[in-house]
Amino acid sequence: MSGSPPPTGGFVRRVGPFQATAINMSQMCGTGPFVTIPLMVAAFGGPQAVIGFVAGAVLALCDGLVWAELGAAMPGSGGSYVYLRQAFQYRTGRLMPFLFVWTAMLFIPLIMSTGVVGFVQYLGYLAPGLGRTQGDLIGLGVIALVVLLLWRGIEHIARLTAVMWAVMIASVVLVIAAAATDFSPHLAFGYPAHAFDLTSDRFWLGFAAGLTIGVYDYLGYNTTAYMGAEIKEPGRTLPRSVIFSILGIMAIYLLLQIGTLGVVDWHRMTDPKDIASTSVASAVLEKTWGTGAADIVTVLILITAFASVFTGLLGGSRVPYDAARDGVFFRPYGKLHPRHRFPMLGLATMGVITAIGFLIGRHTDLATLIQLLTTVMVIVQALAQIVALMVLRRRRPTLHRPYRMWLYPLPALVAFVGWCVIYGYADENSPGRHPIEWSLAWVALGCAAFFVWARLERVWPFGPKEISEEYTTADRDPDAAPVAG
Repeated sequence: MSGSPPPTGGFVRRVGPFQATAINMSQMCGTGPFVTIPLMVAAFGGPQAVIGFVAGAVLALCDGLVWAELGAAMPGSGGSYVYLRQAFQYRTGRLMPFLFVWTAMLFIPLIMSTGVVGFVQYLGYLAPGLGRTQGDLIGLGVIALVVLLLWRGIEHIARLTAVMWAVMIASVVLVIAAAATDFSPHLAFGYPAHAFDLTSDRFWLGFAAGLTIGVYDYLGYNTTAYMGAEIKEPGRTLPRSVIFSILGIMAIYLLLQIGTLGVVDWHRMTDPKDIASTSVASAVLEKTWGTGAADIVTVLILITAFASVFTGLLGGSRVPYDAARDGVFFRPYGKLHPRHRFPMLGLATMGVITAIGFLIGRHTDLATLIQLLTTVMVIVQALAQIVALMVLRRRRPTLHRPYRMWLYPLPALVAFVGWCVIYGYADENSPGRHPIEWSLAWVALGCAAFFVWARLERVWPFGPKEISEEYTTADRDPDAAPVAG
Protein backbone atom coordinates (compact mmCIF):
# COMPACT_ATOMS: atom_id res chain seq x y z
CA MET A 1 0.00 0.00 0.00
CA SER A 2 1.33 3.47 -0.87
CA GLY A 3 2.77 5.28 2.13
CA SER A 4 3.16 2.16 4.30
CA PRO A 5 6.58 1.26 5.72
CA PRO A 6 8.60 -0.95 3.38
CA PRO A 7 9.37 -4.50 4.36
CA THR A 8 13.03 -3.63 4.99
CA GLY A 9 12.06 -1.06 7.60
CA GLY A 10 13.56 1.81 5.57
CA PHE A 11 12.21 5.20 4.54
CA VAL A 12 8.82 5.77 2.91
CA ARG A 13 8.34 7.83 -0.29
CA ARG A 14 5.77 10.39 0.83
CA VAL A 15 7.17 13.77 -0.28
CA GLY A 16 5.64 15.02 -3.54
CA PRO A 17 6.80 17.69 -6.05
CA PHE A 18 5.25 20.71 -4.31
CA GLN A 19 6.48 19.72 -0.86
CA ALA A 20 9.96 18.98 -2.25
CA THR A 21 10.26 22.43 -3.84
CA ALA A 22 8.83 24.04 -0.68
CA ILE A 23 11.39 22.23 1.48
CA ASN A 24 14.24 23.52 -0.69
CA MET A 25 12.94 27.09 -0.86
CA SER A 26 12.20 27.28 2.86
CA GLN A 27 15.73 26.12 3.65
CA MET A 28 17.27 28.48 1.07
CA CYS A 29 15.53 31.62 2.20
CA GLY A 30 15.27 31.65 5.98
CA THR A 31 16.93 34.80 7.32
CA GLY A 32 19.71 34.54 4.71
CA PRO A 33 18.99 37.62 2.57
CA PHE A 34 17.54 39.54 5.50
CA VAL A 35 20.80 39.37 7.45
CA THR A 36 23.35 39.22 4.63
CA ILE A 37 22.27 42.24 2.54
CA PRO A 38 24.27 44.53 4.86
CA LEU A 39 27.21 42.09 4.75
CA MET A 40 27.08 42.09 0.95
CA VAL A 41 26.97 45.90 0.82
CA ALA A 42 29.96 46.10 3.18
CA ALA A 43 31.91 43.61 1.03
CA PHE A 44 31.39 45.62 -2.18
CA GLY A 45 31.30 49.07 -0.62
CA GLY A 46 28.08 50.20 -2.25
CA PRO A 47 24.83 49.21 -4.00
CA GLN A 48 26.80 47.34 -6.66
CA ALA A 49 26.51 44.56 -4.09
CA VAL A 50 23.73 43.15 -6.28
CA ILE A 51 26.59 41.59 -8.28
CA GLY A 52 27.17 39.20 -5.38
CA PHE A 53 23.62 37.84 -5.48
CA VAL A 54 23.78 37.39 -9.27
CA ALA A 55 27.14 35.60 -9.05
CA GLY A 56 25.81 33.42 -6.23
CA ALA A 57 22.79 32.52 -8.34
CA VAL A 58 24.96 31.48 -11.30
CA LEU A 59 27.13 29.29 -9.08
CA ALA A 60 24.09 27.80 -7.34
CA LEU A 61 22.39 27.00 -10.65
CA CYS A 62 25.50 25.39 -12.16
CA ASP A 63 26.11 23.37 -9.00
CA GLY A 64 22.40 22.60 -8.76
CA LEU A 65 22.56 20.87 -12.14
CA VAL A 66 25.26 18.60 -10.68
CA TRP A 67 22.93 17.73 -7.81
CA ALA A 68 20.00 17.27 -10.19
CA GLU A 69 21.75 14.64 -12.31
CA LEU A 70 23.28 12.75 -9.40
CA GLY A 71 20.15 12.94 -7.25
CA ALA A 72 17.86 11.68 -10.01
CA ALA A 73 20.21 8.80 -10.86
CA MET A 74 20.89 7.75 -7.24
CA PRO A 75 17.92 8.78 -5.08
CA GLY A 76 19.08 7.41 -1.74
CA SER A 77 19.10 9.08 1.67
CA GLY A 78 22.28 10.97 2.41
CA GLY A 79 22.79 12.88 -0.85
CA SER A 80 26.51 13.38 -1.47
CA TYR A 81 27.36 10.35 0.63
CA VAL A 82 25.70 8.11 -1.96
CA TYR A 83 27.30 9.86 -4.94
CA LEU A 84 30.83 9.89 -3.50
CA ARG A 85 30.53 6.27 -2.41
CA GLN A 86 29.59 5.17 -5.91
CA ALA A 87 32.20 7.32 -7.70
CA PHE A 88 35.34 6.92 -5.56
CA GLN A 89 35.04 3.32 -4.39
CA TYR A 90 37.24 2.12 -7.26
CA ARG A 91 40.44 3.80 -6.02
CA THR A 92 40.03 4.88 -2.39
CA GLY A 93 37.47 2.46 -1.04
CA ARG A 94 35.26 4.14 1.55
CA LEU A 95 37.52 7.12 2.30
CA MET A 96 35.59 9.82 0.43
CA PRO A 97 32.10 8.93 1.70
CA PHE A 98 33.49 8.67 5.24
CA LEU A 99 35.11 12.12 4.92
CA PHE A 100 31.90 13.58 3.55
CA VAL A 101 29.79 12.34 6.46
CA TRP A 102 32.50 13.45 8.90
CA THR A 103 32.45 16.94 7.37
CA ALA A 104 28.68 17.15 6.88
CA MET A 105 28.14 16.49 10.56
CA LEU A 106 29.89 19.85 11.05
CA PHE A 107 28.95 22.13 8.14
CA ILE A 108 25.23 21.33 7.95
CA PRO A 109 24.57 22.27 11.59
CA LEU A 110 26.80 25.35 11.19
CA ILE A 111 24.57 26.53 8.36
CA MET A 112 21.56 26.02 10.59
CA SER A 113 23.25 27.92 13.42
CA THR A 114 23.54 31.02 11.21
CA GLY A 115 19.77 30.89 10.75
CA VAL A 116 19.27 30.92 14.52
CA VAL A 117 21.71 33.84 14.83
CA GLY A 118 19.56 35.71 12.29
CA PHE A 119 16.42 34.80 14.24
CA VAL A 120 17.79 36.38 17.41
CA GLN A 121 19.01 39.45 15.47
CA TYR A 122 15.51 40.17 14.15
CA LEU A 123 13.93 39.40 17.50
CA GLY A 124 16.09 42.26 18.78
CA TYR A 125 14.02 44.63 16.62
CA LEU A 126 10.85 43.65 18.48
CA ALA A 127 12.63 43.62 21.85
CA PRO A 128 15.33 46.34 21.74
CA GLY A 129 16.34 45.64 25.34
CA LEU A 130 17.11 41.98 24.64
CA GLY A 131 20.38 41.14 26.40
CA ARG A 132 23.15 38.81 25.26
CA THR A 133 22.26 36.07 27.75
CA GLN A 134 18.55 36.31 26.99
CA GLY A 135 19.26 36.05 23.26
CA ASP A 136 21.45 33.00 23.82
CA LEU A 137 18.73 31.25 25.82
CA ILE A 138 16.05 32.05 23.25
CA GLY A 139 18.21 30.73 20.41
CA LEU A 140 18.87 27.49 22.26
CA GLY A 141 15.15 27.18 22.93
CA VAL A 142 14.39 27.58 19.21
CA ILE A 143 16.82 24.76 18.37
CA ALA A 144 15.23 22.51 20.99
CA LEU A 145 11.75 23.22 19.57
CA VAL A 146 12.90 22.39 16.02
CA VAL A 147 14.26 19.03 17.14
CA LEU A 148 11.04 18.32 19.03
CA LEU A 149 8.87 19.07 15.98
CA LEU A 150 11.07 16.89 13.76
CA TRP A 151 10.63 13.98 16.16
CA ARG A 152 7.68 12.68 14.13
CA GLY A 153 6.67 11.04 10.84
CA ILE A 154 7.59 12.59 7.48
CA GLU A 155 3.95 12.89 6.33
CA HIS A 156 3.24 15.38 9.16
CA ILE A 157 6.47 17.25 8.44
CA ALA A 158 5.64 17.65 4.72
CA ARG A 159 2.35 19.36 5.58
CA LEU A 160 3.99 21.61 8.16
CA THR A 161 6.71 22.58 5.67
CA ALA A 162 4.10 23.69 3.12
CA VAL A 163 2.62 26.08 5.70
CA MET A 164 6.06 27.47 6.57
CA TRP A 165 6.79 27.93 2.85
CA ALA A 166 3.65 30.05 2.50
CA VAL A 167 4.76 32.24 5.43
CA MET A 168 8.22 32.62 3.87
CA ILE A 169 6.71 33.75 0.57
CA ALA A 170 4.43 36.20 2.39
CA SER A 171 7.32 37.78 4.33
CA VAL A 172 9.51 38.43 1.29
CA VAL A 173 6.59 39.61 -0.86
CA LEU A 174 5.57 42.14 1.80
CA VAL A 175 9.12 43.51 2.08
CA ILE A 176 9.39 43.76 -1.71
CA ALA A 177 5.97 45.44 -1.95
CA ALA A 178 6.85 47.91 0.81
CA ALA A 179 10.12 48.79 -0.92
CA ALA A 180 8.26 49.39 -4.19
CA THR A 181 6.01 52.04 -2.57
CA ASP A 182 8.95 54.29 -1.64
CA PHE A 183 11.61 53.22 -4.12
CA SER A 184 14.36 55.69 -5.00
CA PRO A 185 16.45 54.88 -8.09
CA HIS A 186 19.01 57.42 -6.85
CA LEU A 187 19.63 55.31 -3.73
CA ALA A 188 19.46 51.94 -5.48
CA PHE A 189 21.78 52.86 -8.32
CA GLY A 190 23.91 55.60 -6.75
CA TYR A 191 27.25 53.84 -7.16
CA PRO A 192 30.40 55.26 -5.56
CA ALA A 193 33.42 56.19 -7.66
CA HIS A 194 35.37 53.25 -9.08
CA ALA A 195 32.60 50.79 -8.07
CA PHE A 196 33.24 48.70 -11.20
CA ASP A 197 37.01 49.13 -11.49
CA LEU A 198 38.00 45.63 -12.62
CA THR A 199 41.69 46.47 -12.27
CA SER A 200 41.34 47.07 -8.53
CA ASP A 201 42.21 44.41 -5.97
CA ARG A 202 39.47 45.88 -3.80
CA PHE A 203 36.84 44.94 -6.40
CA TRP A 204 37.98 41.32 -6.67
CA LEU A 205 38.29 40.87 -2.92
CA GLY A 206 34.76 42.24 -2.62
CA PHE A 207 33.59 39.96 -5.42
CA ALA A 208 35.06 36.86 -3.72
CA ALA A 209 33.49 37.84 -0.39
CA GLY A 210 30.21 38.62 -2.13
CA LEU A 211 30.25 35.32 -4.00
CA THR A 212 30.71 33.49 -0.70
CA ILE A 213 27.84 35.38 0.92
CA GLY A 214 25.70 35.00 -2.21
CA VAL A 215 26.07 31.25 -2.52
CA TYR A 216 25.51 30.92 1.24
CA ASP A 217 22.13 32.57 0.71
CA TYR A 218 21.27 29.94 -1.91
CA LEU A 219 22.46 26.94 0.11
CA GLY A 220 19.57 24.55 0.62
CA TYR A 221 18.73 23.91 -3.03
CA ASN A 222 20.06 20.39 -2.39
CA THR A 223 18.01 19.60 0.73
CA THR A 224 15.69 17.15 -1.04
CA ALA A 225 18.71 15.26 -2.42
CA TYR A 226 19.51 14.29 1.17
CA MET A 227 15.96 12.91 1.38
CA GLY A 228 16.06 10.98 -1.91
CA ALA A 229 14.68 7.82 -0.32
CA GLU A 230 11.59 9.73 0.83
CA ILE A 231 10.77 11.51 -2.47
CA LYS A 232 7.98 10.32 -4.76
CA GLU A 233 9.11 9.70 -8.34
CA PRO A 234 12.63 10.97 -7.54
CA GLY A 235 13.84 10.82 -11.15
CA ARG A 236 11.37 13.57 -12.01
CA THR A 237 10.79 15.33 -8.68
CA LEU A 238 14.39 15.82 -7.51
CA PRO A 239 15.73 17.73 -10.56
CA ARG A 240 12.65 19.93 -10.72
CA SER A 241 12.73 20.73 -7.00
CA VAL A 242 16.39 21.79 -7.31
CA ILE A 243 16.05 23.90 -10.46
CA PHE A 244 12.67 25.50 -9.66
CA SER A 245 13.74 26.43 -6.14
CA ILE A 246 16.95 28.13 -7.37
CA LEU A 247 15.14 30.12 -10.07
CA GLY A 248 12.36 31.11 -7.68
CA ILE A 249 14.71 32.24 -4.91
CA MET A 250 16.93 34.07 -7.42
CA ALA A 251 13.98 36.22 -8.52
CA ILE A 252 13.02 36.88 -4.90
CA TYR A 253 16.57 37.82 -3.85
CA LEU A 254 17.14 40.26 -6.72
CA LEU A 255 13.84 42.05 -6.08
CA LEU A 256 14.57 42.10 -2.35
CA GLN A 257 18.14 43.39 -2.75
CA ILE A 258 17.34 46.14 -5.26
CA GLY A 259 14.17 47.16 -3.41
CA THR A 260 15.96 47.41 -0.08
CA LEU A 261 18.78 49.50 -1.55
CA GLY A 262 16.14 51.80 -3.03
CA VAL A 263 14.70 52.59 0.40
CA VAL A 264 17.57 52.44 2.91
CA ASP A 265 20.78 54.39 2.28
CA TRP A 266 23.54 51.80 1.94
CA HIS A 267 25.77 53.75 4.36
CA ARG A 268 23.29 52.89 7.16
CA MET A 269 23.78 49.18 6.47
CA THR A 270 27.50 49.43 7.26
CA ASP A 271 26.97 51.27 10.56
CA PRO A 272 26.90 48.68 13.39
CA LYS A 273 24.91 51.10 15.58
CA ASP A 274 22.12 51.45 13.01
CA ILE A 275 19.17 49.04 13.05
CA ALA A 276 19.59 48.69 9.26
CA SER A 277 22.83 46.75 9.79
CA THR A 278 21.11 43.94 11.72
CA SER A 279 17.40 44.16 10.76
CA VAL A 280 17.39 45.79 7.34
CA ALA A 281 13.99 44.38 6.30
CA SER A 282 12.40 45.81 9.45
CA ALA A 283 14.05 49.16 8.67
CA VAL A 284 12.47 49.10 5.20
CA LEU A 285 8.99 48.45 6.60
CA GLU A 286 9.40 51.04 9.32
CA LYS A 287 10.31 53.75 6.81
CA THR A 288 7.60 52.86 4.27
CA TRP A 289 4.56 51.54 6.14
CA GLY A 290 5.29 52.44 9.74
CA THR A 291 6.29 50.66 12.92
CA GLY A 292 3.16 48.49 13.14
CA ALA A 293 3.73 46.96 9.71
CA ALA A 294 7.42 46.51 10.52
CA ASP A 295 6.51 44.56 13.63
CA ILE A 296 4.14 42.27 11.73
CA VAL A 297 6.62 41.51 8.95
CA THR A 298 9.39 40.98 11.50
CA VAL A 299 7.24 38.24 13.05
CA LEU A 300 6.86 36.64 9.61
CA ILE A 301 10.63 36.82 9.13
CA LEU A 302 11.10 35.05 12.47
CA ILE A 303 8.78 32.27 11.27
CA THR A 304 10.75 32.11 8.01
CA ALA A 305 14.00 31.77 9.94
CA PHE A 306 12.49 28.99 12.01
CA ALA A 307 11.33 27.22 8.84
CA SER A 308 14.84 27.38 7.41
CA VAL A 309 16.38 25.71 10.45
CA PHE A 310 13.53 23.19 10.50
CA THR A 311 13.96 22.06 6.89
CA GLY A 312 17.76 22.12 7.11
CA LEU A 313 17.89 19.76 10.06
CA LEU A 314 15.19 17.65 8.41
CA GLY A 315 17.39 16.97 5.38
CA GLY A 316 20.75 17.03 7.14
CA SER A 317 19.80 14.49 9.78
CA ARG A 318 19.40 11.90 6.99
CA VAL A 319 23.05 12.18 5.92
CA PRO A 320 24.68 9.77 8.42
CA TYR A 321 21.88 7.23 8.12
CA ASP A 322 22.92 5.63 4.82
CA ALA A 323 26.59 5.69 5.78
CA ALA A 324 25.97 3.94 9.08
CA ARG A 325 23.66 1.41 7.45
CA ASP A 326 26.42 0.60 4.95
CA GLY A 327 29.05 0.33 7.68
CA VAL A 328 30.88 3.54 6.75
CA PHE A 329 29.97 5.51 9.85
CA PHE A 330 29.18 4.77 13.47
CA ARG A 331 26.56 2.04 13.44
CA PRO A 332 24.06 3.60 15.90
CA TYR A 333 23.37 6.31 13.28
CA GLY A 334 21.83 3.63 11.05
CA LYS A 335 18.80 3.12 13.31
CA LEU A 336 15.40 4.65 12.60
CA HIS A 337 12.67 5.50 15.07
CA PRO A 338 10.59 2.30 15.36
CA ARG A 339 7.31 4.09 14.70
CA HIS A 340 7.94 7.31 12.77
CA ARG A 341 10.86 6.04 10.64
CA PHE A 342 13.32 8.93 11.05
CA PRO A 343 17.03 8.80 12.07
CA MET A 344 16.99 9.57 15.78
CA LEU A 345 20.71 9.88 16.56
CA GLY A 346 21.49 11.92 13.43
CA LEU A 347 18.80 14.44 14.34
CA ALA A 348 19.90 14.65 17.98
CA THR A 349 23.60 15.06 17.13
CA MET A 350 23.02 17.78 14.57
CA GLY A 351 20.73 19.57 16.99
CA VAL A 352 23.52 19.70 19.56
CA ILE A 353 26.13 20.90 17.03
CA THR A 354 23.69 23.56 15.80
CA ALA A 355 23.42 24.82 19.37
CA ILE A 356 27.22 25.00 19.72
CA GLY A 357 27.57 26.77 16.35
CA PHE A 358 24.88 29.26 17.37
CA LEU A 359 26.78 30.20 20.52
CA ILE A 360 30.01 30.57 18.52
CA GLY A 361 28.26 32.78 15.95
CA ARG A 362 26.75 34.95 18.67
CA HIS A 363 30.16 35.66 20.17
CA THR A 364 32.15 36.19 16.94
CA ASP A 365 30.61 37.62 13.75
CA LEU A 366 28.31 36.15 11.13
CA ALA A 367 30.61 36.80 8.15
CA THR A 368 33.44 34.81 9.74
CA LEU A 369 31.10 31.91 10.58
CA ILE A 370 29.94 31.84 6.94
CA GLN A 371 33.56 31.74 5.74
CA LEU A 372 34.41 28.88 8.09
CA LEU A 373 31.46 26.67 7.19
CA THR A 374 31.90 27.34 3.46
CA THR A 375 35.58 26.36 3.34
CA VAL A 376 34.86 23.15 5.26
CA MET A 377 32.12 22.30 2.76
CA VAL A 378 34.01 23.15 -0.44
CA ILE A 379 36.74 20.51 -0.34
CA VAL A 380 34.86 17.36 0.58
CA GLN A 381 31.45 18.09 -0.92
CA ALA A 382 31.36 20.78 -3.62
CA LEU A 383 34.58 20.02 -5.51
CA ALA A 384 34.56 16.28 -4.84
CA GLN A 385 30.98 15.94 -6.05
CA ILE A 386 31.73 17.65 -9.37
CA VAL A 387 34.61 15.22 -9.86
CA ALA A 388 32.23 12.37 -8.91
CA LEU A 389 29.82 13.42 -11.66
CA MET A 390 32.57 13.22 -14.27
CA VAL A 391 33.94 9.93 -12.91
CA LEU A 392 30.51 8.31 -13.06
CA ARG A 393 29.92 9.62 -16.58
CA ARG A 394 33.11 7.84 -17.65
CA ARG A 395 33.02 4.69 -15.52
CA ARG A 396 29.29 4.00 -15.60
CA PRO A 397 27.86 5.20 -18.91
CA THR A 398 24.92 2.78 -18.54
CA LEU A 399 23.84 4.19 -15.17
CA HIS A 400 20.15 5.06 -15.41
CA ARG A 401 19.95 8.87 -15.59
CA PRO A 402 16.37 10.18 -15.64
CA TYR A 403 17.91 13.66 -15.84
CA ARG A 404 21.12 14.61 -17.64
CA MET A 405 22.90 17.94 -17.09
CA TRP A 406 22.22 20.59 -19.70
CA LEU A 407 25.30 21.61 -21.76
CA TYR A 408 27.53 19.08 -19.96
CA PRO A 409 30.31 19.62 -18.87
CA LEU A 410 30.14 23.47 -19.00
CA PRO A 411 27.96 24.02 -15.88
CA ALA A 412 30.13 21.59 -13.89
CA LEU A 413 33.31 23.45 -14.91
CA VAL A 414 31.78 26.85 -14.04
CA ALA A 415 30.77 25.49 -10.62
CA PHE A 416 34.26 24.08 -10.06
CA VAL A 417 35.91 27.44 -10.81
CA GLY A 418 33.40 29.29 -8.62
CA TRP A 419 34.04 27.05 -5.62
CA CYS A 420 37.81 27.42 -6.12
CA VAL A 421 37.46 31.22 -6.05
CA ILE A 422 35.51 31.04 -2.79
CA TYR A 423 38.08 28.75 -1.22
CA GLY A 424 41.13 30.60 -2.50
CA TYR A 425 40.00 33.98 -1.16
CA ALA A 426 38.74 32.70 2.21
CA ASP A 427 41.77 33.79 4.23
CA GLU A 428 41.93 37.17 2.44
CA ASN A 429 38.32 37.91 3.45
CA SER A 430 38.72 36.66 7.04
CA PRO A 431 42.01 38.13 8.30
CA GLY A 432 43.19 36.50 11.48
CA ARG A 433 40.56 33.72 11.35
CA HIS A 434 42.40 31.30 8.98
CA PRO A 435 39.35 29.39 7.62
CA ILE A 436 41.49 27.51 5.06
CA GLU A 437 43.81 26.21 7.76
CA TRP A 438 40.85 25.17 9.93
CA SER A 439 39.19 23.35 7.03
CA LEU A 440 42.39 21.47 6.15
CA ALA A 441 42.88 20.55 9.81
CA TRP A 442 39.33 19.18 10.00
CA VAL A 443 39.84 17.08 6.85
CA ALA A 444 43.19 15.80 8.16
CA LEU A 445 41.53 14.82 11.43
CA GLY A 446 38.84 13.04 9.42
CA CYS A 447 41.48 11.11 7.47
CA ALA A 448 43.08 10.01 10.73
CA ALA A 449 39.70 8.91 12.07
CA PHE A 450 39.03 6.98 8.87
CA PHE A 451 42.30 5.03 9.07
CA VAL A 452 41.59 4.12 12.70
CA TRP A 453 38.08 3.01 11.74
CA ALA A 454 39.31 1.13 8.64
CA ARG A 455 41.87 -0.73 10.75
CA LEU A 456 39.16 -1.83 13.17
CA GLU A 457 36.73 -2.80 10.39
CA ARG A 458 39.46 -4.43 8.25
CA VAL A 459 38.51 -2.56 5.08
CA TRP A 460 40.67 -0.74 2.52
CA PRO A 461 43.56 0.06 2.98
CA PHE A 462 43.69 -2.71 5.60
CA GLY A 463 41.47 -5.05 3.63
CA PRO A 464 40.07 -5.61 0.14
CA LYS A 465 38.12 -2.97 -1.72
CA GLU A 466 34.39 -3.64 -1.89
CA ILE A 467 32.89 -2.55 -5.21
CA SER A 468 29.11 -2.24 -5.26
CA GLU A 469 27.60 -0.70 -8.38
CA GLU A 470 24.09 0.18 -7.25
CA TYR A 471 21.32 2.10 -9.01
CA THR A 472 21.52 0.10 -12.21
CA THR A 473 18.73 0.09 -14.76
CA ALA A 474 17.17 -2.84 -12.93
CA ASP A 475 17.08 -0.83 -9.68
CA ARG A 476 15.33 2.20 -11.08
CA ASP A 477 11.95 3.46 -9.88
CA PRO A 478 9.30 1.88 -12.13
CA ASP A 479 7.20 5.05 -11.86
CA ALA A 480 10.04 7.38 -12.86
CA ALA A 481 9.83 9.25 -16.13
CA PRO A 482 12.75 10.82 -17.99
CA VAL A 483 13.35 14.53 -17.53
CA ALA A 484 14.63 16.41 -20.54
CA GLY A 485 18.15 17.69 -20.30
